[in-house]
Formats: sequence, structure tokens, C-alpha cells
Amino acid sequence: MEVPMIDFDKLDGEKRAETKALLHQACEKWGFFQIDNHGVDKKLMEKVKHLVNTHYEEIMKRSFYESEIAKALEDKETASNIDWESSFFLWHRPTSNIDEFTNISEDLRKTMDEYIAQLFKLAEKLSELMCENLGLEKGYIREAFSGNAGPSVGTKVAKYPQCPRPELVRGLREHTDAGGIILLLQDDQVPGLEFYKDGEWVVIPPSKNNTIFVNTGDQIEVLSNGRYKSTLHRVMADKNGSRLSIATFYNPSGDAIISPAPKLLYPDHFRFQDYLKLYATTKFADKGPRFESMKNMAIGHHSLHA
Repeated sequence: MEVPMIDFDKLDGEKRAETKALLHQACEKWGFFQIDNHGVDKKLMEKVKHLVNTHYEEIMKRSFYESEIAKALEDKETASNIDWESSFFLWHRPTSNIDEFTNISEDLRKTMDEYIAQLFKLAEKLSELMCENLGLEKGYIREAFSGNAGPSVGTKVAKYPQCPRPELVRGLREHTDAGGIILLLQDDQVPGLEFYKDGEWVVIPPSKNNTIFVNTGDQIEVLSNGRYKSTLHRVMADKNGSRLSIATFYNPSGDAIISPAPKLLYPDHFRFQDYLKLYATTKFADKGPRFESMKNMAIGHHSLHA
């Protein structure tokens, strides 16, 4: 099963409509895809990966292998309620928490700031394309996510260390992501990420040439009224390698009120005979305006009885 690859270069030429259709299909049928020619500086991405790997080796690795998680595995217990990962979470917007991490090098701070500035632009571009594909105004997702302080952006920086007993533990247990749009810069050597599709686990290969792996979270599913679904995924532990994962979340702010976009809601609470009456005169016309009329009729009906 080949994970969809969206080439963002093609959005500027005659293949724009075809590329947008590919993106729409990836969001509807998969809930995850890769982006190439995304506009994020690839040298910068290499630097981020190098600095995070260095930080892990120097600061995090020893304490991980001395942790309760590692000890539980040494005792050969099945560790079903823990994750074999070493991670920390950085908030970038609306406010940064990077100063709380006194052991992060100045170089990593600056590089991460540069990277997030570029990634934020990519997330906004993606959100606009999703809106266009759903028939919403271009800035609908951004506005819906904004609350008082604009969308919130954070990054989970994780390493999935080499694991002596990978059959006993998951790197990260099965879950869907709570937020909006997730952009993942991942390892180019070590596998482990898997997504659930059509009753089977799809193995996501390591990202070659710094393509960005994207998946949609629960809030996009709610906002799109179920058109774009969040997908169950997990990370498998690996005996031979230590996997890098830098996942940036473009999420609603904490005070944002999320609901399905009204344009995407189907009409509800109508009598079938009322629909048939309208259908009789509009049978050979597009169903969209018919649904819209029924929606308005249902809204009128609700307000009369409110």
C-alpha cells in the first residue's frame, strides 16, 4: 500500500487542480500522506535532526535506560501501559516554553525557531488547501482554530530508543491525535511508524530526502463533519535502531470553540414528505441547493419551537 505523495511544486502550474484532488483524496480516504517540495529548507531540517540527535545522546539517553520503563523490560514484564519513548514537548505559539528547558543548547533553540517559522507557513498553506477542497472560505480552519490568540503550535520531540525486547512493548501505543494538522519530520533510516487503514496496519517507511509526513487529527474530523478522518496510528519498538520523530502540531487554541462547519452539515430533522415535495420540482437539478433548502427549513422549524 503506497502512501500518497503530494508534490507541492505542482500547485503552481497547470497540474494544480489534479494535485488538489490528490490531496483531497488523501485526506478523505487515508488521513495521512507525504509532502515533497514543501518549501521548508532541507538543510535546516538536517540541522534540526542532527541537533536533536546530539541532544538525545548527550542529555536524554542515559537517564532513559536508567528509568523505570527500561527496568520493567529488563524484568521481562509485558509493558502494555507504557511507551518506549524518550520525549519532551515544546510550545511555540501563542507563547513559547523553550526557556523552561535549561539543558537545550542555544544552537538547538535558534534552529528550532527558524524551522517552526517555516513549518507554520506550510501548515497554514495546507489548511487553506483543505478549506478549498471542502468548499469553505480559504481561512476557515485558521479562524476556527484561532480563539483569542491565534492557532496554537507545539512540537513533540521524541526518540524511540533501541529496544532489547521489542515484542514486549510499543514505542507509542495506538491512538489518534487530538489536534488539527500534524507535520512530522522523521527518521530517514529507522522504521516503526504504522497507520491503520482498511483493517490493516500500513508500515510508514522512513522519510527519504526530508519529505514531510502529514496526518489529520480529531479536530479536523469534527470541523469537516467526518469528511476528513483522524486515523489510528502507533510506533513499534525496534531492536536495531533508535528512531527520531519531530512532530509539530497545528492545533486550535485552548479557548477555540470547535464544531462542524455549517456549510458541511447535512440537513436534519426534516419530514421525508417535505423533502419529496421539494424533490418533485428539483429532481433533475443538483442536490446541493435542495439540501441547503431543507437545512434552512429545519433551522426555521427549530427556531419556531425554541
